Amino acid sequence: MSAGAKRAHASFWLLGAPDSLVQQSHREPDGTGLGWFDEQGHAQVRKQAIAAYEDAAFAREAKEVCSSTFVAHIRFASTGSVQARNTHPFEQEGRLFAHNGVIEDLPKLEQHLGDAMALVHGDTDSERLFALITREAGREGTVEAGIETACRWVAENLPLYAINLLLVGERDLWALRYPLTHELYVLEREAGAALEQSSSLGSRVHSEHGASEPLVVLASERMDSDPGWRALSSGELLHVDGELRVSRRQILHGPPAQALTLADLGGRARSSQAPASGR
Repeated sequence: MSAGAKRAHASFWLLGAPDSLVQQSHREPDGTGLGWFDEQGHAQVRKQAIAAYEDAAFAREAKEVCSSTFVAHIRFASTGSVQARNTHPFEQEGRLFAHNGVIEDLPKLEQHLGDAMALVHGDTDSERLFALITREAGREGTVEAGIETACRWVAENLPLYAINLLLVGERDLWALRYPLTHELYVLEREAGAALEQSSSLGSRVHSEHGASEPLVVLASERMDSDPGWRALSSGELLHVDGELRVSRRQILHGPPAQALTLADLGGRARSSQAPASGR
């Protein structure tokens, strides 16, 4: 989520929305993480290898944390053990990252990373992809160019099921969907739009922020009944800047060179990526 120039709370999306992350965590039980930026602009991450609905600290921080940008993730482990070090989001060079998908042939990716493997502390394909983006962003000079260069290399050189990523800075947010394997939605909510929705159980949920300020929210599922949710297209890189200006650009065209199907994945990875898991 990005609130632009004004800091905001994200408790509606984390706790209160009809399909909030707490609700989704019953289907995605292997980890819970929340990333944000403090008043000095420093990246903060709190994560545990347990489900959000079991995590009292997640509920407390979801109500208390205030930031201009947030990233939250619930994990159904596909690569790497169920440990905090493998739980999203990850932090590198003051930016935060979460990913849904599967990239294989990690030894080849690690060889390509070289010295940038020093950025990696866990076992996941996601953190290795983030390290590649971080390295390329340094070489190319911008985060957007780093995402494009890194993801194009992965799409051309590694077996790939999906890359759905969110990369967040203090004032900027980037999202990529590739290919169409998993859904990724964006909601550009205008100032004054009420954040009050009916849940499937008939109850009402409400958030004060959004009644007077605009928001941009990205999520793997439509989290409420707002008709403004829009699916990103395959290969579409979306950027939200500090003024909530949204730009889009196609950076990947066509399928991965070594496209994986669900049947190609190992048992745990297959379970984590199957539609029944809610991803």
